[in-house]
Amino acid sequence: MLNSSSRYALLCVGNSMMGDDGAGPRLAELCAAAPLPGWTVVDGGAAPENDIGYLREQRPDRLVIVDATDMGLAPGEMRLIDESDIAEMFVMTTHTLPLSFLIQQLREAIPQITFVGIQPDVVAFYYPLSPAVERAVGELYQRLPLLETGLGIAPFRPRPT
Repeated sequence: MLNSSSRYALLCVGNSMMGDDGAGPRLAELCAAAPLPGWTVVDGGAAPENDIGYLREQRPDRLVIVDATDMGLAPGEMRLIDESDIAEMFVMTTHTLPLSFLIQQLREAIPQITFVGIQPDVVAFYYPLSPAVERAVGELYQRLPLLETGLGIAPFRPRPT
């Protein structure tokens, strides 16, 4: 829930029953166990579009969306993904609607949206998070308070086709 002291919102996306696709929900768990001052955390699960209305009403200064994203990198690698690349990257998704639709719906109310992708290793039913993705989630949790000065995560550069 967003309160008046929350400047930032974190939307954690993914399915915790699908191995590394549970990176977002795992980050939400870390934030629930040790809340970050000034942050509101929403566990969007596999249907983050259900939280569009809530997030639009709250109007945080910044929104960070985190999801497992196949970028062709080593498992656990994180990248900032430009909004224009999201639609092309999510041909196959475990979510009900494309994340590009979600961001488009939030853009009017929240002008600053940052998307962080975490490269999964295994996305399959009943698998746990891989050690590499678990480490990445912990690292991202530590970096979130540095959002104003940058998360220290490289931008994703799509390979030419």
